[in-house]
Amino acid sequence: MTRQKVLDQYFMDARHKLIDVAAFLDRVERAEGDADFRLDAFRDAMKRLGDDGNDRAQDVLMAFSDPTAEPIAEAPGKGACGAWPGENA
Repeated sequence: MTRQKVLDQYFMDARHKLIDVAAFLDRVERAEGDADFRLDAFRDAMKRLGDDGNDRAQDVLMAFSDPTAEPIAEAPGKGACGAWPGENA
């Protein structure tokens, strides 16, 4: 597929998603209270969008992922929270 065809097919959807991310960040900034590790992971993932190369999707996914190789004995909660809280969680 040519670059022009990719733009024709996917641009409006990507534009919509980017505006949605901007609105999410506006809501977070206007809200009271402290943020947690999820916002840090989100900001780290956004930085990776500016990287060169063809692995942005993987890099963004890894910004949210647990990099450890050893399994934990017991899950700390009942469900996923979307980001790894880090070593000190």
